[in-house]
Amino acid sequence: MKKYHLWTEGCQMNVADSQRLGSALERLGYVFTGRAEDADVIVLNTCVVRQSAEDKAIGRLSSLRPLKTKNPSLVINLMGCLVGIRDNEKLRLRFPYVDVFSPPSDPGPLISFLTQGEARALDARQTGERFAVMDGDILLPEHERGKTVSVFLPVVLGCSHACTFCIIPSRRGAERSRPADEIEAEARSLAVQGVKEITLLGQIVDRYGKDQPDGLDLAALLRRLNRVDGLERIRFLTSHPNYFSEELMDTTAELPKVMPHIEIPVQAGADGILKKMRRGYTQADYRSVVANIRLRLPGCSIATDIIVGFPGETEAQFMETYNLLEDLRLDVAHLARYSPRPGTVAERLYPDDVPEEEKMRSFRLLEDLQEKIGSEINAHYLDQKVEVLFEEKVKGRWRGRTPTNKLVFVESDQDLRGKVLPVMITWAGPWSMQARIS
Repeated sequence: MKKYHLWTEGCQMNVADSQRLGSALERLGYVFTGRAEDADVIVLNTCVVRQSAEDKAIGRLSSLRPLKTKNPSLVINLMGCLVGIRDNEKLRLRFPYVDVFSPPSDPGPLISFLTQGEARALDARQTGERFAVMDGDILLPEHERGKTVSVFLPVVLGCSHACTFCIIPSRRGAERSRPADEIEAEARSLAVQGVKEITLLGQIVDRYGKDQPDGLDLAALLRRLNRVDGLERIRFLTSHPNYFSEELMDTTAELPKVMPHIEIPVQAGADGILKKMRRGYTQADYRSVVANIRLRLPGCSIATDIIVGFPGETEAQFMETYNLLEDLRLDVAHLARYSPRPGTVAERLYPDDVPEEEKMRSFRLLEDLQEKIGSEINAHYLDQKVEVLFEEKVKGRWRGRTPTNKLVFVESDQDLRGKVLPVMITWAGPWSMQARIS
């Protein structure tokens, strides 16, 4: 029996891509193994959004060379943003022991290699034969069926916004919305398999349908998916301040299955830095969007992304970011230190002139601030009853999430997987809470 091993690094889109690839391999008769040493096919699904992620992928790939030397029939597939959408001859020369190079969200080259040989795989790679094995009913890999409660469902592939710091458009290509019928069919298939929650994915998910003149927009897609039997919850990410419309806010408030949690990055608090990033809005614009969300979605939780140490960032500009976060008191802040990515506008135009120690200092200041804010927000949940969708048991405790995406742990001998139950919050920290079933 042939076996495959999947190693996934990076964003939720990569997780979704790996699940679909695993399902496609199983249709060919392969069985999943958690040990690379036991596999006949090894897939590395990679991320390069930060230098640290790229270094990790290169290290993992290099570690596979002895396995290939020992077993020449082993098939190694490098997939994802390290490969990108264009043929990468440098990678082929650097890693000659890799058999197949696959772009993000594209299982075609590997499937073609395994079924029709190397020539067909290269042809599939060069002609952009994408998603063919993803059409129709999408099944989770066998080792996840009956265990996976929440699934990421891509709806917008690629991105055309082109922030100066971001490598994603060059690696994942231009923005492309998937057909609504296909997305709904996948959602129904996942619900039949026991999935209770789907999260719709896009680099800018609010732009769903905007590249198709006659296509549905995200609000209309949410209305269709809200009618899918078996689904308990629907989420979507990531939003953008310029495209998160009032209609979408009102739709989120109206539909019972769409959860009140919005991820909408600000990236920086200083208008000068936002302009250099080409984000397309000001700090005042972002404040207005957050105020409107809170007006139209009372009780909604909000998460943001922030990059510190962007080229040229001064202490005063960093403090604008700090003060913005302090004022808005958002539920979650995903923090990152600026890392120049080859080929981006920022890498070409702006020297990486903020010292690493200054980036780390800024990072720590925001981290401490957000820990304080998170603790204060979550403290309001103490002795309150909330509904939790339970996903899995971790170290003897069941883990689940509230509608506002708060992480909750409960001790119970019952099988809670996939159940939505009311719980009483007994302890609240900045990153998670503990509860008892009420």
